[in-house]
Amino acid sequence: MKHKFFQCGIIGWCLEILWTGFLAFRKRDMKLFGQTSIWMFPIYGLAGIFIPLFQKLYHLPALIRGACYTLGIFTVEFFTGTWLKKRDFCPWDYSRAKYNLKGVVRLDYAPLWFFTGLFMEKQLGKKQ
Repeated sequence: MKHKFFQCGIIGWCLEILWTGFLAFRKRDMKLFGQTSIWMFPIYGLAGIFIPLFQKLYHLPALIRGACYTLGIFTVEFFTGTWLKKRDFCPWDYSRAKYNLKGVVRLDYAPLWFFTGLFMEKQLGKKQ
């Protein structure tokens, strides 16, 4: 379990750095700085705890699995973001986004989380 926590934390960090680098490209900043926060490592690492759930969902169609992963990611993002925001530690602020929930969840990121969940499922394997 500890191994999967670290694996998920590292994968999450890497994906976030790639994503923020891509967002820099969209803003025409050719330095392509990608960034993350130390706080994100344990948040991404939490995905390792849910591996038994991934395994139980694996027989379902990808559409249902992806929707479950999206809902799970939104839930973790909401609770961790709310907790961090109360302490003024939250490294993200979505309050200016059109479809935000209390500034800590962007509902328009649902497709991103859908595919991220399916990607993580493949990275972590069917059965452990």
